[in-house]
Amino acid sequence: MISPLACVSPDAKLGKNVEVMPFAYIEGDVEIGDNCVIHPYVSVLSGTRMGANNKVYQHAVLGSEPQDFHYTPGTKTQLIIGDNNAIRENVVIARSIHEGKATQIGNGNFIMDKVHICHDAKVGNECVLGINVCIAGDCEIQDNSIQSSGAVVQQHVRVGRFSLIQSGCRVQKDVPPYVILGGNPAGYHGINAVVLRHVNVSERILRHIANTYRLVYTGNFSLQDAVIKIGEQIPMSSEIENIVNFIKDSKHGIVRPVNPADL
Repeated sequence: MISPLACVSPDAKLGKNVEVMPFAYIEGDVEIGDNCVIHPYVSVLSGTRMGANNKVYQHAVLGSEPQDFHYTPGTKTQLIIGDNNAIRENVVIARSIHEGKATQIGNGNFIMDKVHICHDAKVGNECVLGINVCIAGDCEIQDNSIQSSGAVVQQHVRVGRFSLIQSGCRVQKDVPPYVILGGNPAGYHGINAVVLRHVNVSERILRHIANTYRLVYTGNFSLQDAVIKIGEQIPMSSEIENIVNFIKDSKHGIVRPVNPADL
């Protein structure tokens, strides 16, 4: 299922039922899992490891050299992609800058047109990256998060699970789980209740999450004191524990500006 008009290195390893369409370019030191579809004009470059059932659309570039001054050309680095991802047109995903390390994309992600994912970023499972989203180097995008079109996530930022970053936001600090972030400067706009209800989070837990973020954003406490108050006032659950641990693990702080009208 490899078009004679495609350029595929004999050193590349392709799984069963892989379809490579005309004018695709696949270098050596590439592994592509079963049932993947590589559309025309896709470039899959050395160091890329791809799982099964992925679809890569026109003009995407996977495993590009990092656009970073710390990268030494020729360094053996990787891009590791899981299963069941849709990688749409004009997407660019770079390899790591560090020998033996990798940029990582999980499973079931929908990565839309013109997304750029830079070196050493980690994207979890079932995330949505909207049109023209830019994920800078060393970022961590946790499971089930949504980055709307034109969002820019700056270097070293973590984005928590089930969070929603609205269109055009520039994010400079960590985005806690389950929140909606909007505006510039980016601010807290409530919890991502619609999506959480869709995955069967109960109304009781939704109230606890909302009350947790009221303590964080409107309680007139330091972040450290807010974490203490959460432990004293909010019934513990896996969701609340996830919020607390995320805040405690933050090295650069969380997004703090708040829009009172949305609370």
